[in-house]
Amino acid sequence: MADERYAFVVVSNRLPVDRVVDEDGTATWNQSPGGLVTALEPVMRDADGAWVGWAGLPDAAVAPFTHDRIRVIPIALSEYEIENYYEGFSNDTIWPLYHDVIAPPTYHRDWWDSYVEVNQRFADAAASVAQDGATVWVQDYQLQLVPKMLRIARPDLLIGFFNHIPFPAYGLFSQLPWRNQIIDGLLGADVVGFQRVSDAGNFSRAARRLLGYATTSPYIEVPASDSSPTRRVVARSFPISIDAAAFEALARTPEVQARALQIREELGNPRVVMLGVDRLDYTKGIGHRLKAFGELLEDGRVQVDDVTLVQIASPSRERVETYKHLRDEIELTVGRINGDFGTTAHQAVKYLHQGFPREEMAALYLAADVMLVTALRDGMNLVAKEYVAARFDEDGVLVLSEFAGAADELITSLRINPHDIDGLKDAIMRAIAMPQPERAERMRAMRAKVRENDVAHWSRDFLHALAHVHDGSGSNSQSDPDSDPDGDPLGDLEWTVERPGKR
Repeated sequence: MADERYAFVVVSNRLPVDRVVDEDGTATWNQSPGGLVTALEPVMRDADGAWVGWAGLPDAAVAPFTHDRIRVIPIALSEYEIENYYEGFSNDTIWPLYHDVIAPPTYHRDWWDSYVEVNQRFADAAASVAQDGATVWVQDYQLQLVPKMLRIARPDLLIGFFNHIPFPAYGLFSQLPWRNQIIDGLLGADVVGFQRVSDAGNFSRAARRLLGYATTSPYIEVPASDSSPTRRVVARSFPISIDAAAFEALARTPEVQARALQIREELGNPRVVMLGVDRLDYTKGIGHRLKAFGELLEDGRVQVDDVTLVQIASPSRERVETYKHLRDEIELTVGRINGDFGTTAHQAVKYLHQGFPREEMAALYLAADVMLVTALRDGMNLVAKEYVAARFDEDGVLVLSEFAGAADELITSLRINPHDIDGLKDAIMRAIAMPQPERAERMRAMRAKVRENDVAHWSRDFLHALAHVHDGSGSNSQSDPDSDPDGDPLGDLEWTVERPGKR
């Protein structure tokens, strides 16, 4: 690996490929289905790129290899490190803290020590394969210390960081015992990207209050140190998206359309099919959604033979105790609703604790009259955008939490506060009763937004800002987060960017 050098390096907790073992024991690597891989795949190929990440298995010492013209640099993690760095600090400390403490974060010093050690391993691997002046793009909350570690080891690099989850308000973030180290780590980047303007504002405010750095949106002034001269870091929003054209093309296939009709038949052809698609996570508001639907049935505002809720809850972090309790809670609620209101012909809630391939998801979106996204806190929520992209028929109603980043863009959805159960119930009834012309008008507006700001736009936007950070043309100044120290900055930005070339 020491002889390999690349102009563009992505550093992510997971690799862009998954290891698959056939029945005969043969191991192969298949491309991961995630949106990040879709977004960066063409850039990686054009820019002679390498991807540094964990192979997804404990104690797996895998040599670097090339998959579909992308150089893959696996990082080995022990069972202890998976438990402490990943399940512990990343997902039982940072995840709940950054999602508004919906579940209480746990603070363990040995988890933090493991987080530092693993971040250093990722940084060392990236530094060893990046050529002089290369661009390194670090992804997400598991690797928040990597930018500073890279800055120290390789000051010649152009470093970007993107946070895929929310960044909390100062009053919450300040609870973290290692708050200064996290801010300092992130400020090793030249550009720090977030999903929403308010997230960028929260980060800038934390840098100012904790480290005393001057902030003038979107800039944070980082003073000189032994390892770095005075630097100006850009912190702003770059809302992520999906490959809208590909998802629409999938939904238009005859097989997917036929499957959508079959799904409705399997459900007993109810008048209205409502759909929820989530990882089984306490941030998604699944319990709030079920509570609202159960009360609508109890109130007699909907009938079980007329309206069915399909709830997909894909498995998530099943070794973490909080998630075990959540699964039990959700399944008990589903059982109670079906026991109280189901009939021999109709289930009130069709609950599926499993993941599905993209083709099945596209069919479910087409089959659903109403899409329920009731997240209590979400960086973006790409399910909302997938639903919109799939609805080439310009039908369907999206009920969308205002606490999901997608609400900033999909403004013609029915936006709700999921904590307001009565308001959620009213929004569901409005969605069910919405006339077709209004459904079409709202869906057309959302589809135009998703097509315009697709995942390719997201990656171009970020990399353009990173490439031009030192000449000032990539900052794209946003609302000043300092204008209201206790509130969230408002506003959004749209600007034209060019596709980045090789560096």
